[in-house]
Amino acid sequence: MILVAQVSDTHFDLGTRNAERVERVMAFLADLRRKPDAILVTGDITDSGKAEQYAEARVALASDIPVYALPGNHDDRANFRTALLGEPAATTPINHAHRIGELTVALLDSSIPGEAGGALGEETYDWLRGVLADAPADGPILLAMHHPPVHLHSPIIDGITLADPERLAALVAGDERILGVLTGHAHSAATTTFGGRPLLVAPSTASVLGGVWELELPDHVMDYAPDPAVALHIIDENRSLTTHFRPVPMGGYLGVQPG
Repeated sequence: MILVAQVSDTHFDLGTRNAERVERVMAFLADLRRKPDAILVTGDITDSGKAEQYAEARVALASDIPVYALPGNHDDRANFRTALLGEPAATTPINHAHRIGELTVALLDSSIPGEAGGALGEETYDWLRGVLADAPADGPILLAMHHPPVHLHSPIIDGITLADPERLAALVAGDERILGVLTGHAHSAATTTFGGRPLLVAPSTASVLGGVWELELPDHVMDYAPDPAVALHIIDENRSLTTHFRPVPMGGYLGVQPG
């Protein structure tokens, strides 16, 4: 069994609240009886891409478990690279792939500098084709990025999803090794299908964004009351993908039902 945790939309902003929520999530993952084999952080690491915010994120996300992060629309590629990857500053897409046991995880940079919506450029598609060509012929693959490639019935998110999703859908549908696509951005746990595979949207550690059935513009957009939450993705010996969404209580574990 391979266990991959997904943390998303941490929005480090130099305030204590968001940082403490991520620290609680990381402690929860570290204390699991079966620790994750890797932790994926699917974008909007920071709230405004400042170098100081990435320094805060680097400390809070430090773990004995491998942590692999990708940028979102609130991130800055140059600062992301220098602070989190230890690379020279550059504004080109931040794409990287990792082997987790027999699993290949391809992290795609769907951010567009200066814009809220997302897209995968030609450079990223060329890179992804190379990753798929190099991946084991019978090994499972997960794709991860920030922007969902579908509408989620979210009045805020549906206008800033992934552009040209049909191109990616055709690629996903054409490769049986791809088990699913993981995204963030929506600040709401959600599941649907895309290219004939599961599309799994992770919750945010920072807040919950309302859907069309509950949103009342311009107010009541974000709900900051719920505890942070994570997604836990399991790839079993049959190469089946199962996902659990788990809230992480800020008050800790309570094993006895309150009276």
